[in-house]
Order: sequence, then structure tokens, then C-alpha cells
Amino acid sequence: MPSPTPLPRRRHLLTTAVVTAVALTAVVGHAHAAHPPRPPVSDARVVAHLDKGDGQRPENITLGPGGTAYVTFAFSRQVARIGPDGRVRVLATLPKPQDGSTTPVLTSPFLGGIVRADDGTLYFLYATGSRDLTGVWRLRPGGTPQRIAALPPEGLPNGLALDERDAQLYATDSVLGAVWRVPARGGTPTRWATAPELARTGFLGANGVKIHHGAAWVTNLDKGTVLRIPIARHGAAGPVEVRATGLVDIDDFAFTGRGDTLLAAINADNEVALVRPDGRHTTVLTAADGLQNPTSLAVRGSKAYVTSGAYFTDEDPNLLTARITSRK
Repeated sequence: MPSPTPLPRRRHLLTTAVVTAVALTAVVGHAHAAHPPRPPVSDARVVAHLDKGDGQRPENITLGPGGTAYVTFAFSRQVARIGPDGRVRVLATLPKPQDGSTTPVLTSPFLGGIVRADDGTLYFLYATGSRDLTGVWRLRPGGTPQRIAALPPEGLPNGLALDERDAQLYATDSVLGAVWRVPARGGTPTRWATAPELARTGFLGANGVKIHHGAAWVTNLDKGTVLRIPIARHGAAGPVEVRATGLVDIDDFAFTGRGDTLLAAINADNEVALVRPDGRHTTVLTAADGLQNPTSLAVRGSKAYVTSGAYFTDEDPNLLTARITSRK
């Protein structure tokens, strides 16, 4: 075996090792300071400042080609197009309900979720408290809006998702605590999912909805949760899974990519949160970036689109974009 190192030499070697380690730590620390990690969402900018005097308070968004956004204006009964240059063009105004009609919880007529099919057809939800108007509506390119499915007037249809593979629409009801399934061609809706996790506890329950990897993902505004409901054989709803908690006042959301990471609009707090697949979440956009009670999100590639309704700030309803740098 090797002979033991003499004591003075061992002390010298130990001192040299400590000095080297300290120097390396300083170099690594300096490198990290010079190149800090990039934020997961950055470069936020407002694309369109909307006119609250004309009722331009965006509730939901879907995307078209070339960066075009289609939105619902919640209380003006309008569907609009916002171009990449920020110009707004109203595509349709829905019929006004008869006097005496009262929309549950919100009182006023309410335009909620909107989605766009590959052929350019827009589908959206309208709640009025009346049987003749509440339900799923369709607007084909160059056409006029028509209702294709009636929903209960005592409910509040809010979020909308489209599964083009099965030609089915999924609509959340924030008052009745349910998810409806409606054929995209129109027809009789099915109360697809009901569960305590979808119920409201004071204001609004089931809210945003997206179809992702064989499941309907749904938010609950009152409970601050993100839920996953598997789409089982023959289209039946599987058991509700809670995937994230602690997101009180969560509105709509969008996945950042093929994985289960998502961006969530936290309405009352003027925030957008990045929610990881394990449920951990961090704030990535705030009022300092231009958020004014964010209501919905859409993602295309590495760009996120966020609408703000300014329901409580009452200052600047808008549409902003931001770059996603982390899409895991």
C-alpha cells in the first residue's frame, strides 16, 4: 500500500484544494450573474387597447391564421376580429333578449367561450336567462349567427372547447356546475359531466375548458383548481382528477405545448400563472406587463395571447402578447 503523506504536505494540499474550490465557486457565481436564467414568459406587449365605452371587454379568445384573434365582448353581445395590427372589426351582434330576461349571477346578457374550426367557422356561448337565446351559437365565414343548441336558461354557459376529431363541443356551466357535450353540427346537448369539483361555492364554478391528450381540462374559479376529466370509451366522462390547487379566481387557461404545463389567467389579481404538471405554479405576468383582469389565453407556437376585460380595474381592456421561453 502507498506510504502515508507527511503531515506538512497534507496541510499544504488541503489548503490548495480549499483555495481552488473558493476560486471556482466565484467563477461559476460570476457566470450565473452575467447570464441569469431566462424567465419562462417574457417580452409582453399590448397589441390592442380596446374601447370600454363601446363595450369592448374581451371575455374569450381563439386564434386564426397570421396572428388574427377572434374574441367575444362579454356584455355588448358582439363577436369581433382583432388583427395583428390591433384593428378591431365586429363580425356579429347577437339578438337582445326580451325585456325582463335576467342572466343568472351576471344579470346582463353574457357572451362567453369562443372556438374556431379549421374551416373558419366560429362557435360561441350566449347566456341570457331566456329559453329562446341561451345556448351554443355558430357563425360561418360571411354568414350570420345562428343558435345550434339550446342550453338551460337557469345556467351560465361560460367556457367552450372543440374536439374536431369527434366533432364535439364541450361547454362548461359556471352556475349549474356541469360540462355539456354538444355535436358540432348542432342538436341536443348532453350533460356530460357533473361532480362536486365542478360546483360553485359562491360566485362561479366550472369555467375554462380545453381538450388535451384525451381529456377535458376544466378550471373552477371559486375553488381555484385545475381539473382533468378523461374522455372514456364511447365519449363518456371519466372520474374527475384535481391537478392543481391554490389558484383562486382562475379564469381561462391554455397549454404551452404538447406537455401538461399551462398558463392560467388569474382574473382578480391581474396575473398570469405558469402551472407545472405537478401542480406547482408561479406568477409570470402581472399588471406591470399590462394585465387588467385577464380573462382568457390562447397559445400558438411560442407566443401567448392574453385578453383583459378590465372588469374591476375599469381602465384598459386590452389584448397583449408574450413570448414563451419554457414549454415543458
